[in-house]
Amino acid sequence: MADHYEVLGVSRDATTDEIKKAYRRLARQLHPDVNPGAEASETFKSVTHAYDVLSDSAQRQKYDQGGQGGGGGFDGQNFGNFGDIFETFFGGGGASQRGPKSRRERGQDALIRVELDLAEVIFGTHRDLEVDTAVLCDTCKGSCCQPGTAPVTCDICRGTGSIQRAVRSLLGNVMTSSPCGSCRGFGTVIATPCTTCSGQGRVRARRTVPVDVPAGVDTGLRLQMPGSGEVGPAGGPNGDLYLEMKVRHHDIFSRDGDDLMCALEVPMTSAILGTTVKLKGLDGDIDVELRPGAQSSEILTIKDRGVTRLRGNGRGDLKIGIQVVTPSRLDHKERDLIEQFAARHSAPAPALSHYQQGLFAKLRDRFLG
Repeated sequence: MADHYEVLGVSRDATTDEIKKAYRRLARQLHPDVNPGAEASETFKSVTHAYDVLSDSAQRQKYDQGGQGGGGGFDGQNFGNFGDIFETFFGGGGASQRGPKSRRERGQDALIRVELDLAEVIFGTHRDLEVDTAVLCDTCKGSCCQPGTAPVTCDICRGTGSIQRAVRSLLGNVMTSSPCGSCRGFGTVIATPCTTCSGQGRVRARRTVPVDVPAGVDTGLRLQMPGSGEVGPAGGPNGDLYLEMKVRHHDIFSRDGDDLMCALEVPMTSAILGTTVKLKGLDGDIDVELRPGAQSSEILTIKDRGVTRLRGNGRGDLKIGIQVVTPSRLDHKERDLIEQFAARHSAPAPALSHYQQGLFAKLRDRFLG
């Protein structure tokens, strides 16, 4: 294979601008529109390939290390080629062994945060989510080509996706391969890219994704929807869609696992005499019977009125913490009645008791703190 520097007619220490000027000069002379001859066409392809390699700093450095004109010995520059040498002798998986790479790739995964009300968590809910993502191009259907056309075999690598070249090493001349700079390793060239997707095979668009959110989810939980992410390049398979749940704060009810908790303020008279009250729950009314003599910090448990279990059967419970409210202002008549009650009821003097950190303390901290 001809030396790229010789093809462009520049020295090995030529600058990027000098390489570009040389390529433009040769391209004007050899372009098929100006010089339609077969020989000129082949030369033009070689010139284009040489420019693709030398105009890219990484490819040029790799070419300089292993291309024609590189020295042998232990000058340190050829040490970088030992990877290619070992691949050649021990099957390191070079591009020539793999063949041309596919344009079709798997699409990226997508993450969407879904906010839910606490009431929606009890039994689950349905959402139609609007997702801004990559979808298959309707014009080319992922072929990346303008309709009626198809990719053509690369003339430089002859469809292999790689370029073979000899490298001088301590072991003699060995053949190494590198991705073709003309087709970028695909083995084919898209001569007429699709104008809708610019040859990508996919476009950005908004689409609706129906989602059935199961009951029992909690903040931070992620649900995976395989194949609902964005489509890959050239119509590749879709990635996955992940839904991250966030349950909004509720002013009345709080969640403890599968149980719901709330605080019930009870007037002193109702706590003494007992009462029945109808409360408005997240999933309907709740009848609560308060026994006479109810005390603050007592917990009333309503079975099966909590959150549906995410991985299991049934529901949690609703736990209601009692908070007895003592009136702060009394008129003379009310005060006389309380004093009469205190005189007839011989209660012990106030005294310190054992500290208890129970469920009601958590309720108090959450709702009253």
